Amino acid sequence: MVFEVWPENWPAFKLFCKLGTQWRVGPAGASGLDYTALLAIMARMALTDDEHDNLFDDIQVLERAALEAMNQKD
Repeated sequence: MVFEVWPENWPAFKLFCKLGTQWRVGPAGASGLDYTALLAIMARMALTDDEHDNLFDDIQVLERAALEAMNQKD
């Protein structure tokens, strides 16, 4: 699959890819990302408070979209 990532979305996309193995999963499937892992990675990124908040918000948008895709019934 080929897709384009706009430059302003690149930081969130790269971080989301790093979180590929950090999903909380139970008997009903994935329920969301492990925010402990997310925040640990973000703590090492030397972000300003605004950058941190914006990136966290962007990750939550990607998380919701991924959960919707994972829970789609054929």
